[in-house]
Amino acid sequence: MSGEPEVSALAINVTIPQALRWTDTRRDEEFTLTTLNIRLLPDGHVAVKAYGRPVAGGRGAYVSFPVPDRAELAALVAAAADRAGVLWAAHRGLG
Repeated sequence: MSGEPEVSALAINVTIPQALRWTDTRRDEEFTLTTLNIRLLPDGHVAVKAYGRPVAGGRGAYVSFPVPDRAELAALVAAAADRAGVLWAAHRGLG
């Protein structure tokens, strides 16, 4: 292999702590948001979407929701990105 490998995506999934969860509605169905998908963009910033389960139960549709502009959620995203960086840097290769 010559040169640097082309990495097309870096993404992590993070569980939203119970105290930070919220609900949102899509297609007349209410969801409790439980997971963040955080992607590292080519410019070094991150993008984030939230996913969850219908309040009424069942699997429901796998749809993304915007993340509210709340300081505690921004802190969770930053901490998760930092933690992922530490874990990736310490990888031990294929198992």
